[in-house]
Amino acid sequence: MDDSSGVGVLDKAALVLTALESGPTTLAGLVTATGLARPTAHRLAVALEHHRLVGRDLQGRFVLGPRLTELASAAGEDRLLATAGPILARLRDITGESAQLFRRQGDIRVCAAAAERPSGLRDTIPIGTQLTMTAGSAAQVLLAWDEPERLQRGLNSSSFSAVALAGVRRLGWAQSVGEREAGVASVSAPVRSPSGKVIAALSVSGPIERLTRQPGRLHAPAVMAAAERLSEVLRRSGAND
Repeated sequence: MDDSSGVGVLDKAALVLTALESGPTTLAGLVTATGLARPTAHRLAVALEHHRLVGRDLQGRFVLGPRLTELASAAGEDRLLATAGPILARLRDITGESAQLFRRQGDIRVCAAAAERPSGLRDTIPIGTQLTMTAGSAAQVLLAWDEPERLQRGLNSSSFSAVALAGVRRLGWAQSVGEREAGVASVSAPVRSPSGKVIAALSVSGPIERLTRQPGRLHAPAVMAAAERLSEVLRRSGAND
């Protein structure tokens, strides 16, 4: 955080919640991410867990808690989803393919928004669909900029390699051909928060017959432009920082 609110315990609690934004984190990871002393990080995480602002996954790692989702719903649709709709629709119209927005939740990714191709053969992914983090161009994007430890752990059971993810970081986009589902190809690019953290992946997907075995050649420029447009709107609004 750049500025102190003057209430130290709240500033430190905010550091803990921000550190959990990218996914499950161990106590050691919290200490590294926040710069807090280990006893302080543990005490705050446990206190936040009491209020359901923090939870635990099956491995005992700290995660963002269910109360945050409830509060977000009470406040109305969040800025990312509110902004994504028109951008996804435009990306669908430009490419002629179904467009999706994926967000990571622990060891899965969730389709948070979508704009479907109106007719013909298409790759339909309903909003709320949970997909693996081990295959697909969106999974590559969501993992490529992760912290080294989490990235390496994610590669253990994935269909892609560390070399492939290095290529994703270099190019700024990912592609997959029959990786998640036979006959389906996709292209994805990162959406970033105002602080520069990758918080979502914007994708187009469809049959290999149309996207070919090099879908990035067809659609990477449009997908990257759409992802940057969404990131820019978030920067201007200061949302999801």
